[in-house]
Amino acid sequence: MEKIIDEKQQGNSLVMEPKRENKRKLFIESYGCQMNFSDSEIVASILSKEGYNTTQKLEEADLVLVNTCSIREKAEQTVRKRLEKYNAVKRINPNMKVGVLGCMAERLKSKFLEEEKIVDLVVGPDAYKDLPNLINEVEEGRNAVNVILSKEETYGDISPVRLQTNGVSAFVSITRGCDNMCTFCVVPFTRGRERSRDPQSIIEEVNDLAAKGYKEVTLLGQNVDSYLWYGGGLKKDFKDASPMQKATATDFATLLKMVAEAQPKMRLRFSTSNPQDMTLDVIEVMAAHRNICNYIHLPVQSGSDRMLKKMNRLHTREEYFTLIDNIKKLIPDCGISHDIITGFPTETEEDHQDTLSLMEYVKYDFGFMFAYSERPGTMAARKFEDDVPEETKKRRLTEIVNLQQEHSKYRTAQFIGKTVEVLIEKSSKKSDAHWSGRNTQNTVVVFPKENYKIGDFVNVKINDCTSATLIGEPVGYSDNN
Repeated sequence: MEKIIDEKQQGNSLVMEPKRENKRKLFIESYGCQMNFSDSEIVASILSKEGYNTTQKLEEADLVLVNTCSIREKAEQTVRKRLEKYNAVKRINPNMKVGVLGCMAERLKSKFLEEEKIVDLVVGPDAYKDLPNLINEVEEGRNAVNVILSKEETYGDISPVRLQTNGVSAFVSITRGCDNMCTFCVVPFTRGRERSRDPQSIIEEVNDLAAKGYKEVTLLGQNVDSYLWYGGGLKKDFKDASPMQKATATDFATLLKMVAEAQPKMRLRFSTSNPQDMTLDVIEVMAAHRNICNYIHLPVQSGSDRMLKKMNRLHTREEYFTLIDNIKKLIPDCGISHDIITGFPTETEEDHQDTLSLMEYVKYDFGFMFAYSERPGTMAARKFEDDVPEETKKRRLTEIVNLQQEHSKYRTAQFIGKTVEVLIEKSSKKSDAHWSGRNTQNTVVVFPKENYKIGDFVNVKINDCTSATLIGEPVGYSDNN
């Protein structure tokens, strides 16, 4: 399971700079993970060349697209409600076309198109380049669908439009799909097998962002540590590559080093990591480059070996501890966050206690915590009974969340009295007189605006904290500006 965007960010309609020659209007909303938001930028770029500017006004749109998520049931329910809203508007504006993109497309195509008739087109995550043809089909009165998964498509040749951006930080997609068949996760079935993007196209995109004034990029993939470029093709077919392809292949540690050295003044993050694929090389590259942020999102899912095996996570509790120890040894101040699922089928109280004790060992900076909900199409849905009572799931989740709150407060308190470098991203939600940004550990920092501006790197002395936020005062520009 990859990191889910904060609920408050979900469902934002996304807007780009309009082109004067474009006469049609596109309204696009994204739900779920960072990959979906990144994909929406690719879609906007493709449709910009087809005469569409984006709009935030649903009522004036010629084409409405919702980029969907199948990770959690709540996201699916939200998308269904949004489709009802779109169709209410469509009754007033019958020329408006409605489409579903992304991870729900394959599973719900016939339901949305034929049974409920609530959409005109359904497009899977590997078929966005087919959108112009599909829109023509719809305009000629036919329903249109393409949910075919690709072995090659990485969209490396598409320059994404940056939607609703702060002009400071951007996502750069480096892999698509996933080969890790975790039993709780639908991603391999909705996004296909794993393939990596040409490193040269990644460097070019990062260089272009730097030239446009961006100060931070996040390299993005379902499982970034598994990145492997050997000339194109599926990761699983690397075993059949030629000796020359194998000798000249680029792995994630090498890519990370290439990007860090291409833009030494640009902050670099990556997400999501998988414990079974993160090598010592990656941690060593992080330690050697100041511009690679000291932060790793490292989903563990459970602290119980029995549960990890049932989830088909290919790491043990002890292997995870070894990885954590190596990170802390090489990058002592590294921020680490997690994903944890509680209440997975057959989870016992002993399994739950194993998760709590693992959390005590690591003392994560923050995390994304969920009660298990069965997702159609996953191995778990086919093979395991969802047998942990809801009240037990809720109680265990509360215990996990409460413990994480303690650890988050412990971690933020370590910064009091220290000076940290912060990249200013936006005004603080709670005070227009304060800036908000993040330090290298990905912790939010707020401080008085004074004469600083968005995009500045500022040294901030930390005076106070909550469990999620550092509060400080600026003491000058950092040497990274």
